[in-house]
Amino acid sequence: MSQELSTIIDFIRYGASRFNAAGLSFGHSYDNALDEATQLVLHALHLPHDLSPAYGQAKLVHEEKDRVLALFQRRIDERVPACYLTGEAWFAGLSFKTDHRALVPRSPIAELIETSFEPWAGGREIQRVLDMCTGSGCIAIATAHYHPDWQVDAADISEEAMSLARENVERLETPNVRILHSDLFRGLKGEVYDLIVTNPPYVTHAETDALPKEYSHEPELGLRAGDDGLDLALEILRDAPEHLSENGFLICEVGESEHALVKLLPQLPLAWVEFKVGQMGIFVAEREDLVAHHEAIKALADARR
Repeated sequence: MSQELSTIIDFIRYGASRFNAAGLSFGHSYDNALDEATQLVLHALHLPHDLSPAYGQAKLVHEEKDRVLALFQRRIDERVPACYLTGEAWFAGLSFKTDHRALVPRSPIAELIETSFEPWAGGREIQRVLDMCTGSGCIAIATAHYHPDWQVDAADISEEAMSLARENVERLETPNVRILHSDLFRGLKGEVYDLIVTNPPYVTHAETDALPKEYSHEPELGLRAGDDGLDLALEILRDAPEHLSENGFLICEVGESEHALVKLLPQLPLAWVEFKVGQMGIFVAEREDLVAHHEAIKALADARR
């Protein structure tokens, strides 16, 4: 069979066809079979991810064919996300090391980072930023990369995730990032930020249990968040004002749990971000609004933990 496949394009097409036939699930940085097949082929050939299409007709030697086909087989048999097979994920235009220690970087918050959090920042001065539930460190590191004059803290409860984040700090040379161990805000007493960005776990118990096998390779700690997916988000909303400067603001991702949050706190003014592909369950909240509605938020959060 491999004799019939010759060029880079041949193998990309073949891989995509096999992935679709096997019923694989996509959503870890890439959302379709063709892009994942491309990623795996280029990785196996030690070629850059943005290789010119002019090389599509380049022919593979026997050893290269074997490497590509072996990767394809692992993707199908083990249902491992392609980014875990290559050890690399792209986020906000940067290459991050990725493995089982943290979720694969894929948050639409990348788009906000690349636009300097405008128009939500509103031109206000930002000096200190917190990335809560940092995982691989992608949000904190990308923010620090594009704003070297900002001091960025990256906090997480997982020691494994923190070790990966440290490796990515070194990989991307961002000395203005500090990695901190903290269970949400519990380890951040006295720390105050102009902006808090967070992509906490927000998947419901039912949704987590029903996720495709690909997600079982990721740490469940980064996904599961209660019956409505809001166990951690409510705690963040409750405690964020204590760690925000007077004109500070919070950006938080809750995904499909957006509807549950709006139902629980209809009186809380939240600005839901419109991305290029539409709404993605990410809101912006001003400190003054969180303070004004603190009593209602606290009652809901306290009932969870």
